[in-house]
Amino acid sequence: MTATLPAAVEAVTPAGVRWRYALMNLGMVIPAQVSSFFFLYYVDHLKLDPVRFAAVMSAFALYNAIDNPVIGYLSDRTRSRWGRRRPYLLFATLPTMLFLALLFNAPFDGVSSPGALLLYFGVLWVLWETTGTMMGSAYLSLLPEMFRSFAERTDVAVKMNVVQVVGLLIGLALPPVLAAQIGWGPMGLLFALIGAAAVYGGVGRTFEQPRPERPAQTLGAALRATFTNRSFLTVVLAQTMRFVATGTLATGMGFFVKYSLGLDNGLNTTVLLATAFVTAGVFLWPWRQLVARRFGARTTLLLAFALCGVAVLPLLVIQNFAAALATTVLFGVGLAGLILMGDVIMGDVIDEDELRTGERREGSYYGLAGLITTLSSAVVAAAFGWVSARYGYDPKLSVQPDSVAQGFRLFMTVPPLIGSALAVGLMLLYPLHGRRLAEVQAALARRRAEERA
Repeated sequence: MTATLPAAVEAVTPAGVRWRYALMNLGMVIPAQVSSFFFLYYVDHLKLDPVRFAAVMSAFALYNAIDNPVIGYLSDRTRSRWGRRRPYLLFATLPTMLFLALLFNAPFDGVSSPGALLLYFGVLWVLWETTGTMMGSAYLSLLPEMFRSFAERTDVAVKMNVVQVVGLLIGLALPPVLAAQIGWGPMGLLFALIGAAAVYGGVGRTFEQPRPERPAQTLGAALRATFTNRSFLTVVLAQTMRFVATGTLATGMGFFVKYSLGLDNGLNTTVLLATAFVTAGVFLWPWRQLVARRFGARTTLLLAFALCGVAVLPLLVIQNFAAALATTVLFGVGLAGLILMGDVIMGDVIDEDELRTGERREGSYYGLAGLITTLSSAVVAAAFGWVSARYGYDPKLSVQPDSVAQGFRLFMTVPPLIGSALAVGLMLLYPLHGRRLAEVQAALARRRAEERA
């Protein structure tokens, strides 16, 4: 059945502004994706104990979950000559990229100095995560504020996700090859420079909508208003399952190629990850034109999650590179639908909240979304640690036990499959679609017209 969508509104921001905003996404995507190689760098390259490292990563995910809503709430309350969001982009970007570069230039190894290596990683990770959350929360919070209509948001989403695919190629597909050619340290520095250039190249074209001053909610009231929003909870929990699937793919592909397929994990890993994300980029337009415009964000996400879940099943049994390539193509088709609609549907949720509370609370919503979705990294890390221990993976061994191959097959299959199934169930409970969404958009348009009058 065709959904009842809000009437299309022509874009009012210039195309150049939309493209510059979208290009800034490189600075968000590249650091996030390069961080997927912390496991490969610290465990397989520096020989740190995988169980200890996985435990540290799981613990850090809890910190990440806490700092996201706090920073988001603070950005909603920020008042400065640069606005609410832009100061964080101006002053947190450079430290974020510096800490990323240092994380791939560790002065210790996991054999002779495991404690020092863990401490080095831990301190820098906390600094990187904190400043990165400031930067990322501010960037995403500007999307629903700068672009108000469904037409604008879907147009910007396509542009952002074309850029995101490029960022995924750079941040996920290139690191193994570049690390083999120039080393992990120079690789980290190169990506940090690219990320900084992307953000600073676009921040001058960002803007914030003038808002009437209202008494600020306390943090507790803001949390209650957000966590009682059924639309938000269903979307963000489903998005968490998305990041479980993509996080598993990014974290495990090098191990899967090397130990399950018995192939060189440099170029082959790069080709497989590149294939997934190139496919996602190619299919953004078909998802938008053939599915999203007709059925809306909810149905688009339902179909995309289902396809991603089905796509990973062959990884349990495939034995060669060609079969792995076909699998990543299918996963990429589903991934296109997920990345296209993720920010669009969050914009709808924030609009509904404005109708309820009279405030624009993008920072709080993206911060709390970060709190919950960040737990996906804890799930991925815990699954990796369990597989390593259960199936005998030890990076210090020159030859791994035969059981390791099956362990990484399960790692690449079970978490994404379960996550996709849970996401489908959650999106079936999502209430903000069809007639309800049209009513919210119409009521919000009337309120804004009254405020301008």
